[in-house]
Amino acid sequence: MDGIRAVERALTCSAPHLLVQALRSALRQHYGASAVELRLVDYAMRSLQSVGPPAQGAEPVPVADSPQGRAFGSQEPHAASDGDDGTTLHLPVTFRGDRMGVLSVTAPAPSFSVSVRADLRHIGTVLAREILLAGRETDQYEIERRAERLTLAAEMQWLLLPSRSVVKEEFELGAQLEPAYAVFGDGFDWSVSSEHLTVAVVNGMGQGMDAALLTSLAVTAVRNARRAGLGLADQASLAGEAVYAQHRGSAHVAMLLLRFTLATGQVEVVDAGSPRLWRLRAGTLTRVGFDAQMPLGMFGDTHYGTEEMRVEPKDRLLIASDGVYSAVSPAGEVYGERSLERAVRRTRMLPPAQVPAALLDALAHHQGESPLSDDAVVLCVDWLGRRPAAGDAADARPWALQAERAGSPSAGPAE
Repeated sequence: MDGIRAVERALTCSAPHLLVQALRSALRQHYGASAVELRLVDYAMRSLQSVGPPAQGAEPVPVADSPQGRAFGSQEPHAASDGDDGTTLHLPVTFRGDRMGVLSVTAPAPSFSVSVRADLRHIGTVLAREILLAGRETDQYEIERRAERLTLAAEMQWLLLPSRSVVKEEFELGAQLEPAYAVFGDGFDWSVSSEHLTVAVVNGMGQGMDAALLTSLAVTAVRNARRAGLGLADQASLAGEAVYAQHRGSAHVAMLLLRFTLATGQVEVVDAGSPRLWRLRAGTLTRVGFDAQMPLGMFGDTHYGTEEMRVEPKDRLLIASDGVYSAVSPAGEVYGERSLERAVRRTRMLPPAQVPAALLDALAHHQGESPLSDDAVVLCVDWLGRRPAAGDAADARPWALQAERAGSPSAGPAE
């Protein structure tokens, strides 16, 4: 515990751009580390980029096939022997479900006792928190995590979005955009309170800066209405009015809005456009349809109504923009719902944080070498439900799902 406190104090007192140096020094002093490396996942979630000295010239490693990627995917420590140099322990750098990267610590093999592994795992969480806070003062971690330059529209879009994953008692959520470095008008938003999870998947018309500005306006308007305490239908109405006031019907935003009641699994829905929802329940994938309402901003003074559905423990919900299910291969074959169903089944053992990237990789394979003609967003929610009170006999519920995943953290089984 003294080691944890010392390392945490070193990180807290460090200048934001010197976190890696402070961490390296503290781990050498208190845990006998001979080498320390931090890698952050890039925007496309395909590579882990080395951060801080000696990051200059260090090659990225793939998420899909590397010891670091195994720790990132499983969210569990992964040890790799370095021969005479000792053992390297790769640890997830994650804060409240937001997967940021991997911390690699090399030390003599006997150094990694059970208690030391637990300490280092906690330090990985502290480091993730400090990187998030450091982002208020420095661009260093944003710069070094990038595998290539973002377009200006993509820069705006990513600044708008919340984190790509979160884990709570009642649910797990993951989301991803492609093409990650040149997104157009697709986006997502989510927020959690003591009573609700609110989710939005957005598809602003157009491309480039116009689409990014349009989506930014719509998402900001929804947030403004939500933070003012308005209901889901009023959030959509206010956002629609904001878009119409700016564009007078010449531009619009498709949006699917959902608000989950955490205690019951009851869900309110406003369907205002093209994002679609699928539910995977007991091995059966079903498209969940709603009454289609006008996209936001198409007409002035549009009033929206809500519908209701209910989720059950172990349900998986997937929301995809039209850039997913309407994508066309070089041979002219539409990706469609059957291809999406196959991809969903292949990824059913992955946690929600990994599912969107895996589905978008399948989409990229379908498109071949040609780039995506439209941007695409996938958002995945696993509903767990509230844990029974202590002593409640009804405990045969989805915590077993996480034990299942622990046995196969990095890939879905073959069909």
